Amino acid sequence: MSDITVSYCRDCISPLPEPPHCLKCDGRNPLSHPEISQLSIAHVDCDAFYASIEKRDNPSIAHKPVIVGGGTRGVVSAACYMARMYGVRSAMPMFKALKACPDAVVIKPHMNKYAEDGYKIRNMMKTLTPLVEPLSIDEAFLDLTGTERLHGRSPAQSLLKLQKEILQDIGVTVSVGLSYNKFLAKTASDLDKPHGFAVLGRADALDFLKNKPVDFIFGVGPAFARSLSKAGIHSIADVRKREDSDMMKRFGESGLRLARLSRAEDTRRVNPVSDRKSVSAETTFNTDIGDPDLLKDRLWLLCVKTADRAKAKDIAGRVVTLKLKTRSFETITRRRTLAQPVQLADTIFHTLEPLLDKEANGRKFRLLGAGISDLSAPLGDSGDLLDPTAFKRGIAERASDKARAKFGKDAVVKGRELRARRKSSNNPKTILPEKPERNS
Repeated sequence: MSDITVSYCRDCISPLPEPPHCLKCDGRNPLSHPEISQLSIAHVDCDAFYASIEKRDNPSIAHKPVIVGGGTRGVVSAACYMARMYGVRSAMPMFKALKACPDAVVIKPHMNKYAEDGYKIRNMMKTLTPLVEPLSIDEAFLDLTGTERLHGRSPAQSLLKLQKEILQDIGVTVSVGLSYNKFLAKTASDLDKPHGFAVLGRADALDFLKNKPVDFIFGVGPAFARSLSKAGIHSIADVRKREDSDMMKRFGESGLRLARLSRAEDTRRVNPVSDRKSVSAETTFNTDIGDPDLLKDRLWLLCVKTADRAKAKDIAGRVVTLKLKTRSFETITRRRTLAQPVQLADTIFHTLEPLLDKEANGRKFRLLGAGISDLSAPLGDSGDLLDPTAFKRGIAERASDKARAKFGKDAVVKGRELRARRKSSNNPKTILPEKPERNS
């Protein structure tokens, strides 16, 4: 391993023989690390993605605190860095967020827009390497091993170029972590946000981690941290004092994982094949709903959203799930396993409708969700002996899918969906955002 520190200009991506001054562009923004030319595992993370997209599309709010979310009983889907300075965080209840930052601009999520830009960024990543492992709509691991000859530049230079191109073409910033394994790359990407580029090498990783608290490692939540604390384990250095066998005996697989990560050991490969386990959609109501017909209208909208997501990914599921949360925060989950995997909204809805009928017995609910799991490739649509019109409805749904793809999502709207939309528009605060964006 070379002791010579290699440097690149972050402005023009050129090597810097005498940092910090770039002789090519006169830039003074160097990226330096002794191992930078030998590292090829990266984590690329968009900065406050949802909020950044909204600011990009509306320059008048560029210098204001922005919260993506809505409703008094919803949660924060995303918050810009200015809003985070007031203590606003993803998944925080909206009423708490607005109490912390009363001057925030609140914007309803536009998930289709975020997904479209997320896919564009994903495709830009794939021009560097086929080994891109998405973690969410706005972050991914990349393995750039062996790409130097293909691109004529080091992995670090390719990532700097990607960072610049995303800002120029998409209009949002990303932060990059570069290291020799996935754990350290993800750790590094959080060190210099926003629009940062951090490097962790073999020579500095152990010292960097040593004095960090145990919950610095992703996956160590409050409950696990308390259990570790009771055993006298507070820092990563404390973990290293324990034998792997002891950590395994006391804390199971989580303990063994923690022991290995404390030594910066992570043998996971960057896997471009998705291991998605489910597809779902859920929503929280501003006002608790007990009316069975109104719940069914809302359920239909969620089944359409779930089906659209499954169709977009060309997957189907054998297990169909209904999720409810009562006004007392009790979560109710009901599942039904089908003979073959399904992805049609009609099939999902008619499977869940009788399950909802059993639960909607006068109780009121604050949350409703629909989803499919036990995923596989679609096998084609079939009829139902107990529902002879199901096959015809499936043909109609496929035809409406083609029409929506050609003429827009509102080209074909079923009566139940139209009724649900009208009720929602009459009470625009009824349905709230479904999933928060991870803090980034």
